[in-house]
Amino acid sequence: MSAPLEGLLVADFSRVLAGPLATSMLADLGARVVKVERPGAGDDTRHWGPPWTARSSSYFECANRSKESVELDLKDPADLSLARELARRADVLVENHRSGALESLGLGYAAVRAENPGVVYCSISGFGPGAGADLPGYDFLVQAVGGLMSITGPAGGEPTKVGVALVDVLTSKDAVIGVLAALRHRERTGDGQHVQVNLLSSLLGSLANQASAFLATGESPGRMGNQHPSIAPYETLHCRNGVVAVACGNDGQFARLAAALGRPALAEDPRFATNPQRVAHRSELVAALESALAAEDAELWLEVLREAGVPAGIVGDIGSALALAERLGLEPVVELGDGGRQVRHPISYSGTDLRPPDPPPALGQDNESIRAWLHEPAAEASADNFPVSPPGNRPRG
Repeated sequence: MSAPLEGLLVADFSRVLAGPLATSMLADLGARVVKVERPGAGDDTRHWGPPWTARSSSYFECANRSKESVELDLKDPADLSLARELARRADVLVENHRSGALESLGLGYAAVRAENPGVVYCSISGFGPGAGADLPGYDFLVQAVGGLMSITGPAGGEPTKVGVALVDVLTSKDAVIGVLAALRHRERTGDGQHVQVNLLSSLLGSLANQASAFLATGESPGRMGNQHPSIAPYETLHCRNGVVAVACGNDGQFARLAAALGRPALAEDPRFATNPQRVAHRSELVAALESALAAEDAELWLEVLREAGVPAGIVGDIGSALALAERLGLEPVVELGDGGRQVRHPISYSGTDLRPPDPPPALGQDNESIRAWLHEPAAEASADNFPVSPPGNRPRG
């Protein structure tokens, strides 16, 4: 079996996280990704550390596996000509440059499409191509102005960012969805198109029930810490030693929780019999549950609750999360063949393969082969015969 995007060429003119993570996912799916980087410096994230790896930073490496790297100075006419040739040959181009930057170089959508009508050209911005085109699009900034921080953190406390660049990650997935949909359109019609995603829209589209609550009531939800605005108990609860996360999504699960804690009468209490009543009387509910949980440690309660069929878990860290996925047979980590390890592509397929992952590229490691290929006549330089150095022969650094 072959990978689903095998034979497609992606020109990656993006940097930092949202764009590179999107092109990394396309690489996992079999596309050949050529990453265009600034000579001598490369992607900004190559310098974002610690922690560091043998090649660069762990930040850079999380979003750039299975790519080739070529250094092109877009201010140099000869290098710019090669960049335009790469765009002319590409099936997909992904970019997240500031507004107007690529247009001024003849690498904007209109110019690329004129030479390559089938191109799927994906632009990633912070606030879209209109009135927000010149606003800087950093994940932290969008978490702040996009409302995510307003619903994250303890009740009454300071608005808090999520512990990962979540908006970038969500936007990268929207970019991949858009590219795949546009490729399907091209398959039917032969025409490429301009796919545009932006961090603010991706965040708003991911606020789900919280955005829906505002649209229904006109009131912005606030911070509730680990509690859920519409479900109870759906939060962390204190035991004698430690805390346990409990997620009761229906009345049956709550009845099992009450019975497992030795307090079956709680499920019949008018204050707690239904979810709306439990939400309305959350403080009394939490007090009653934590009174029972105080009798034992979190580890023991976890066994009891799981045996009773109550969704529950102990709050862990990233190491314990990877260990859990390993125990569940999810094979969360892939070996890159050079001693490096990364989190595996999150989707499994029954009828197709993923591309075996290669290590993220050293800066400019494929300069010679890519430049030679771009100088070849287009008729002889298909993506299928594009020369790539074997992973074991690639320079490190």
